Amino acid sequence: MKSLSEAAESVEPHQECELGLEWLIKKYNVSVPRYTSYPPVPKWENELITPLQWKQKVKIAFNENNKISLYLHLPFCESLCTYCGCNTRITKNHKVEGPYILSILKEWALYLDTFETTPVIDEIHIGGGTPTFFSAENLENLVEGILTSAHISANCTMSIEAHPGNTSVEQLQSLSDMGFRRISYGIQDSNPVVQKAINRHQSFKQISKTVELSRKAGFSSVNFDLVYGLPFQTLHSLEKTLRETLTLKPDRIAFYSYAHVPWKKPSQRGYSEIDLPDAMLKYKMNRLGHRIFEEAGYVAVGMDHFALPADELAISLSKNQLHRNFMGYTEKPTSLLIGLGASAISDCGTAYMQNIKLVEDYQEAINTHIFAVEKGHRLTVAQAEIKDHIANLMCNFSTNWDAEFAKKLQESGAWNRLLDMEENDLLVLKANGLEVSTAGRYFIRNICSTIDLESNTKVSNQYSKAI
Repeated sequence: MKSLSEAAESVEPHQECELGLEWLIKKYNVSVPRYTSYPPVPKWENELITPLQWKQKVKIAFNENNKISLYLHLPFCESLCTYCGCNTRITKNHKVEGPYILSILKEWALYLDTFETTPVIDEIHIGGGTPTFFSAENLENLVEGILTSAHISANCTMSIEAHPGNTSVEQLQSLSDMGFRRISYGIQDSNPVVQKAINRHQSFKQISKTVELSRKAGFSSVNFDLVYGLPFQTLHSLEKTLRETLTLKPDRIAFYSYAHVPWKKPSQRGYSEIDLPDAMLKYKMNRLGHRIFEEAGYVAVGMDHFALPADELAISLSKNQLHRNFMGYTEKPTSLLIGLGASAISDCGTAYMQNIKLVEDYQEAINTHIFAVEKGHRLTVAQAEIKDHIANLMCNFSTNWDAEFAKKLQESGAWNRLLDMEENDLLVLKANGLEVSTAGRYFIRNICSTIDLESNTKVSNQYSKAI
């Protein structure tokens, strides 16, 4: 029988997978965190961060390095995409734009009062929701309101997420004039049956036109978000979507696995598990995407991104300088990430804080001139160590540890589970660390869960399945 690595590389969309691979997929298709943070948000139980505690933590982090990354969360959408797991507010009332922007700028003022010197912004990312729900004028009011009170680094990265169905020439030009050069469009899938199921309607002609307008406006990095594992998606329909979108030559591609969590997102109850590709089919979809993207000249970055060789992400990967935070993979190593807006999450290195999720409650808190803290977490020394190992695995598929950490792995039983993974050809285990195999990259969440000493003995149904 072939090794798992050989089997993984030889799996073609229309071939039947070997029984050993099918068994392995069933074995590891369990609920595990996505490890956007460590500890994962549901495990933030160390101590609630009060507004005063958060201010003190931010002040310390800022004094160590005044370069910051900013994430602006604009949660509004005109319609609900049923697959979406983000914090959103559905409305067609655009009068909400002005008051919400004012709240974000008030929150920013709270941080400016915390800083002892003028901050240097190294990265700005606007996400949602649908940021292009906001008019060009209001987007300009928001961004200019922040930029005028800060220094901008010479190589500051400014990016925004957008919906190809409602992005206008005016918005693109206004953003470009302010320095935005990167834009990511949510494509997901071009098949009409899938689009109907997820309530995401956009034609290829519409997408193509928006991409053309983006590049004419001055965006040098036009990126696509694609999702596999969606309801009614097939290998054939996915392949058509991938090959069609590649004709537009995106600079980066995020190829996400659909997370089915209807207990958290009731909108996903519009279809059932029967309508979704099973674990084996999702694996084949993943391999199909990897093969198509790499044949087209893209470099695989982390567990779900692809970039052209000249892209900053690919260059950072080649230099072993890739980073990952709540905004995803990035080439920016800033240690202080500040999230502004309802539900936005901040990371100051030693602690996390998430803003109040409900828009009205968030605005009410900000209007009283205090940080809109909903929950937070202060990392222990042990958690900080695991956080670094998981970041190394997520970015570089390898990590090194000292003898003390190896002892902890052995005492917890995690070492034996890693040995089992090594027998399954998922990784190479060494006394001072591990390296993930090519086949093991698909199971990276499982590997991270194994070295997560605080939860590797528990199975939690609050997370999406690994596959």
